[in-house]
Amino acid sequence: MNTVPASNHVPVALGDRSYEIVIQPGILSQIGQVLQHAGCAGRVGIVTNPVVNQLYGRVVHRALRHAGFSPFFIIVPDGEQAKTVQWLSKILDALVTQRVERQDFLLALGGGVTGDVAGFAASTYLRGIPFIQVPTTLVAQVDSSVGGKTGVNHPQGKNLIGAFYQPRMVVIDPRILNTLPPRQWIAGLAEVIKYGMIADKEFFDYLEHHVEGIRTQSDDVMP
Repeated sequence: MNTVPASNHVPVALGDRSYEIVIQPGILSQIGQVLQHAGCAGRVGIVTNPVVNQLYGRVVHRALRHAGFSPFFIIVPDGEQAKTVQWLSKILDALVTQRVERQDFLLALGGGVTGDVAGFAASTYLRGIPFIQVPTTLVAQVDSSVGGKTGVNHPQGKNLIGAFYQPRMVVIDPRILNTLPPRQWIAGLAEVIKYGMIADKEFFDYLEHHVEGIRTQSDDVMP
């Protein structure tokens, strides 16, 4: 079995809600083995949008099947239009139709919106089933996939309906970022820079001295 090096495991200590962030280039093709090792089993509802599904859906589906899981897709729209009560209901309908049980789980394959609505669905179905975050944008990888914020919008405002619900695991494949449009890459970098300014001078200095290499995602600069 291929394993992910221990140095790429980042523990998030939250008592009985603790989980790991697993970071490894190329991990999408190993995700079935990674989740199997983490104790996951059964049916897997892959919540994703058409764009991400076209890029990575087949790889994830194949890796899960090879590890003995029974995956199925739940396709939601790209962007904020998926973050509604109506689409939450459609996800729940799919889980009922597929006869998903408590030992099964959801896998959010996408950006922040996908993670928010999939996580909230997981928190409410059968009073809570496990879910896995597989973020595909830089903003989602460094921000929205961790922390447990889930939810949907209401016509009167954003994120008015939701819950704090921690993922079972966050799986990050840095190679995914190579397919990001420049605008999304730069938006994510803004979050990274903010963290450096607030909490880590050494990290901020590294960013400042490698601006061009980071902007172009150079292998010599990117960790």
